[in-house]
Amino acid sequence: MAATATIAAHLPLRGPARPPSRPSVAAVTRFRGRQERRGLAATGGRGFARVRAEAFSGGGRVGRRDPMVPPYNVLITGSTKGIGYALARKFLEAGDNVIICSRSVFSLTCSLSSTAHKVESVVSDLKKEYGEQHVWGTVCDVRDGKDVKALVEFARDKLKHIDLWINNAGSNAYTYKPLVETSDEALMEIITTNTLGLMICCREAINMMRNQPQGGHIFNLDGAGSDGRPTPRFAAYGATKRSVVHLTKSLQAELQMNEVNNVMVHNLSPGMVTTDLLMSGATTKQAKFFINILAEPPDVVADYLVPNVRAIPTNQSMKPTYIRFLTGLKAYSRIFSRLAFGARRNKYVTED
Repeated sequence: MAATATIAAHLPLRGPARPPSRPSVAAVTRFRGRQERRGLAATGGRGFARVRAEAFSGGGRVGRRDPMVPPYNVLITGSTKGIGYALARKFLEAGDNVIICSRSVFSLTCSLSSTAHKVESVVSDLKKEYGEQHVWGTVCDVRDGKDVKALVEFARDKLKHIDLWINNAGSNAYTYKPLVETSDEALMEIITTNTLGLMICCREAINMMRNQPQGGHIFNLDGAGSDGRPTPRFAAYGATKRSVVHLTKSLQAELQMNEVNNVMVHNLSPGMVTTDLLMSGATTKQAKFFINILAEPPDVVADYLVPNVRAIPTNQSMKPTYIRFLTGLKAYSRIFSRLAFGARRNKYVTED
């Protein structure tokens, strides 16, 4: 019974209820058109031509949003390695244009020059594979508002606009230990990167996209803890990822309240990915068990996420979306296969 409870505590919950979706431009136009026609009927239709002209020319509060067409311009934070890098490659394979950026791994001694060299090296490799005019990169510390503003200007200079902004940058300071043993430096790294950095990036992305004729989509990556389940040994990280879901909902409500109809914020859930961050915590029997059962390499996760992300602008959708790689059904199925047939035992790490 205790084992069952332990397993259940690490399964993803059903997704949080979505906030009411905003009506489409077409739906609002039809509704207002009916109201206008009722009012104009008594006058024999006088002024109807003026109403139609305003509707088709973008008049009124709704306005008109230019369609978003591929290839898409994509910006991914924290994208020189791991899932961010895998996402960048997959977008490039689809023919999109990509801007990558990175600060560094968590290190009190890491210099800016070494970070710049890392970005340049990754960009150079990607240019050789996908072409000179499809990928660019720059150094950006998402915790610094000036850096993120500079990132926006860099994006405008290279691509004029951004269609898809993916907030992937995150950190656990490579620390897996009880909160009472976690250093001040590690806590500051985790909280400022995952919470403050995300807020700054969302702010600047919204300010950029709402002034673009075609608008844009922002995707915030969640992580362990986002569903409210406990995350022992990385409590601070789990708390920051829980806040991602709340922030996304709040931004969706703010955009609707302020009648910003051309920008939408979504959640993106990669599940358990075999990055350095995850694997550095594979030090307990329980952690190894779940990594072997539920985790997948970055390229496998990106193969699923990118087509689903691209489908949103392709379908001209402006509804809030929560795209999940590791669903509850998939997790339960894998656990059943493991318990019944021993599937995926020692797949990534040795459990015995």
